[in-house]
Amino acid sequence: MNAKPFASGLSENAVVITRVADRQWHALDDDLVVGRGHAEHRPDGRLFVSIDAWHDAAFDRLAEVMPAQLPAPLYTVVDEADAELTAGWRRAGFTVRRREWEYVVPTDPQVTGLEAVLPPSGVTIVPAGRADEGLLRAVDRAIRDEVEASVGWQSMPAEVIPRPEGDTIVDPSKYAVAAGTQGYLGLIRVVRAKRPRIGLVAVRAGEQRRGIARALLAHALGTLHRSGVAAAWTEVNESNQPASALFEGVGARPMSSNLELVR
Repeated sequence: MNAKPFASGLSENAVVITRVADRQWHALDDDLVVGRGHAEHRPDGRLFVSIDAWHDAAFDRLAEVMPAQLPAPLYTVVDEADAELTAGWRRAGFTVRRREWEYVVPTDPQVTGLEAVLPPSGVTIVPAGRADEGLLRAVDRAIRDEVEASVGWQSMPAEVIPRPEGDTIVDPSKYAVAAGTQGYLGLIRVVRAKRPRIGLVAVRAGEQRRGIARALLAHALGTLHRSGVAAAWTEVNESNQPASALFEGVGARPMSSNLELVR
């Protein structure tokens, strides 16, 4: 994780950076560990770095040494409310690439206004765990290709769950889908961990503006509500206005924001 650097009288010259393993570094002051750095590839292939440091000097030395030993570009994610940490990465030459808002989404149909929402004619919602895996993978691949050909998949919320190379469906049981006569038209993924998270809502380009995404959201939120869950969470790229409008239209509220930085 990224941890806030703390100011102190520690001299940068006193900090020694040691590479302790592949993509792992320690900052040492008189043999005492005063900071740790880590780098890892996300599933989309990008290399993200993080620093956990006790002092500004340790943070700055790690942020100087790590990029010199890693291939560019490098990325990191910070809570926008953490001005100190953001300033530390800016000192290291990182700039803001994108902002991602975290929304809390109510599940009660009387609050969301989704109680009477049905899929359009000829479309049915297949609940999570019942989708045909082959058709699910086909629609996921088609949607990803469409996004990549337009705004680019990197504009979508960052996905951090490890998966085998090229496999974009982590767990088929997490997906509900919208089915048409010629196959699947859209999908929604809900992961229930510490708190339910809507990780993806997407519809084939030629099927958009028919109410399919809204019907998928109504199904997913209704399912959570019936199981006793009052709220879910999701992340939306600030530039993705259709997604923001979809969630804000059901009463979702932005609670915090993360910045993705790049060097």
